[in-house]
Amino acid sequence: MERLRELLGGEAGGVALFVDGPNVLRDEFDVDLDDVRERAAAAGPLTVTRLYLDEHATPELIQAAEARGYEVRVTSGDVDVKLAVDATELVLSEAVDVLAVASRDTDFKPVLEQAARHGVRTLAIAPGEHGRSDALRNAADDAVVLGE
Repeated sequence: MERLRELLGGEAGGVALFVDGPNVLRDEFDVDLDDVRERAAAAGPLTVTRLYLDEHATPELIQAAEARGYEVRVTSGDVDVKLAVDATELVLSEAVDVLAVASRDTDFKPVLEQAARHGVRTLAIAPGEHGRSDALRNAADDAVVLGE
């Protein structure tokens, strides 16, 4: 836990935002990363703001996300697995008060449930009405749909 707090700059609590890039940043959703961040920040001060991308992400996308304050994690493996492991590790470290996950993928339902079991509030952010996952919405304490 201390190692993770050090990685976070000694800060504890606040909101950790994890964005599933391949499932959120799709042309059909027209998602603005600033809007995602603002929705998560409405739940409290952001202490972690991460965007997960696969190896096909363009350098322009990575640069734009970093310019908007996101820590970009690019993986050659399964983005979902990396995001889920990182989010669960953060929840178990007790270094966060709210876990916000921006995705339409029901694979993150166990992550939200694990957070709730550890007393961490959860927020599901859907990329749009057609990208909303009822499973994520029902597992989370709060849910928002971008564009509404």
